[in-house]
Amino acid sequence: MSKKSDYRAKHMTAEQKRKIAQFMESISLSFLNQELLFQAFTHSSYVNEHRSKTYEDNERLEFLGDAVLELMISQFLFRKYPEMSEGELTKLRAAIVCEPSLVRFAETLHFGELVLLGKGEELTGGRKRPALLADAFESFIGALYLDQGVEAVNQFLEICVYPSVSEGAFSHVMDYKSQLQEIVQQRGAGGLEYAILEEKGPAHNREFIATVNLNGNSIGQGSGRSKKEAEQQAARKAIEAVEKMS
Repeated sequence: MSKKSDYRAKHMTAEQKRKIAQFMESISLSFLNQELLFQAFTHSSYVNEHRSKTYEDNERLEFLGDAVLELMISQFLFRKYPEMSEGELTKLRAAIVCEPSLVRFAETLHFGELVLLGKGEELTGGRKRPALLADAFESFIGALYLDQGVEAVNQFLEICVYPSVSEGAFSHVMDYKSQLQEIVQQRGAGGLEYAILEEKGPAHNREFIATVNLNGNSIGQGSGRSKKEAEQQAARKAIEAVEKMS
């Protein structure tokens, strides 16, 4: 470990060190260059309060991580959704890499607890600041890319990003019904029909269960707070079923 990273490590609390170690263990990854790992979680406010020391904050890593993340998400979507148009892929990618989504990923991983902050930033609630969390997520990706390349980044994204896409977390920007219709038409498989199977729950919190039928046979069911959402989720399940039959 270099003198820079050693000094930085000494200024992390024992709790921060423990949490970083736990985090790395939880994603089954380790850094060859520990300095990159520390830098990924070093906010500019900490560097500004320690100008007498030679530190680098995570802003350059954030710049790199932003580009790497966009590339990896693009590749994932390109392979997962072969029926999607360029416009649909672009819209979905934008929803995944936007700040609110990155904040959600970072919060799930408890990144706010790992960042090394200056005292002023700490006192003003910096650990919960959306921009800081999103930046830390991108910085970590940038550091991981420099340390071990795209395969390690892909492994990381398979844990914290790709599953949420597959599970429909971004269905609000995806028209699954149109995608399913296009697939069925291209294959000449027949006609689609949607039906609401069940409505349950109180009026202010209704849940709808929908099915989509192909030639009279159910190929997918889904639930949602509205009939439209339930049908979209049913179409998503149907797409997965049709792709498995290919």
